[in-house]
Amino acid sequence: MGAFCPAPAMWRRTWLVFSQAVTVAVALLFVVLTLKPEWLQRDRLVTSPLPPATLVQAAPPTASVSGAASGAAKGADGGYASAARVAAPAVVSVTATRTAQRHPQADDPRLRFFFGDGGATQRRVGLGSGVIVAPEGYLLTNHHVVDQATEIEVQLTDGRQVQARWVGSDPETDIAVLKIELDALPVLALGDVRALQVGDAVLAIGNPFNVGQTVTAGIVSALGRKQDGSSPFQNFIQTDAAINPGNSGGALVNADGQLVGINTAIYSRTGGSMGIGFAVPVDTARQVMEILVRGGSVRRGWIGVETRDLSAELVEALKLPVSTGVLIAGVQQGGPAARGGVRPGDVVVRVGDTAVADSGELLAAVAALPPQSASTLAVQRGAQTLELPVVVAERPPLRSQGDR
Repeated sequence: MGAFCPAPAMWRRTWLVFSQAVTVAVALLFVVLTLKPEWLQRDRLVTSPLPPATLVQAAPPTASVSGAASGAAKGADGGYASAARVAAPAVVSVTATRTAQRHPQADDPRLRFFFGDGGATQRRVGLGSGVIVAPEGYLLTNHHVVDQATEIEVQLTDGRQVQARWVGSDPETDIAVLKIELDALPVLALGDVRALQVGDAVLAIGNPFNVGQTVTAGIVSALGRKQDGSSPFQNFIQTDAAINPGNSGGALVNADGQLVGINTAIYSRTGGSMGIGFAVPVDTARQVMEILVRGGSVRRGWIGVETRDLSAELVEALKLPVSTGVLIAGVQQGGPAARGGVRPGDVVVRVGDTAVADSGELLAAVAALPPQSASTLAVQRGAQTLELPVVVAERPPLRSQGDR
């Protein structure tokens, strides 16, 4: 008796049903990816990813808390309750609302069948933190917290809520300045970052996961830390105080309850704290704030060069008569440095009156020059010492150029 074999028609029907099901599934996946990509994403914070000049006098960089509060910062039991009490009232919750653009295919009846009006204009809410640093109502937060926000609301620890006005922001340092109009505002004094050392105790204060104001404690685990792919102007304080999504823009304070940093990012594979957090030093935030409060935008000088730090091996190989400086590895064609006569292989030892010993110092010296201003580069070219004139250009927007 022969083995039973399904009829060819049955195989064709089975294959037809399977292929139709796969086609429908792929079509649905395409529609979801097009109109509702957030359905397939997990929320996580990654490390890639604070009118008049009286603001500075109101919160000078070396200001200290009152004697009673400062002396009581560390409790008798070794805790930091007093530091938290001093700092916490000035740390606020920031809610930024962004209006998403209407999808161009939102009126397609085939898509509306699946999603209704889901393609219409939507409002997305982002949560972060901020720090009040002046009695006039100025506060610091992160650029990425309020970027492209159409509405910003600030809530204080005493329950008051108010709409904030965007003053300005600087993507390069991830610092933004907001202003609120309220009376009797708590203000957090700015500490001295130069006195901060690895091992110093710090508190991170913010609104993680929108659970309410939270204080976590840790130490400074590193200074001058940089992240791969970040702006060269970012020079972070690293801490193991727990920092989570929602802490962005919040305060990193020392044991005396003084602001030393603006919490900005975490290193995470899960979206939660793994004991490595990063904060923008308060002196950097203050410099950006001063410019933005005066009504300006942060403009940095740029000359169009690629650099390399000078090592003993390079000095010997190039037979240079100098041992410190910055080697020019490349010059952008038509850029300020090229027009001034700078060549690959030159060693820059001074920008104007400022000596430079590494790429970071060269970057800072050039960035400090006003765009369209004239300066000079002291260059060692073999045995020649040259003074080359340059007219500084404005640094291109963030990440559009990788050079100096």
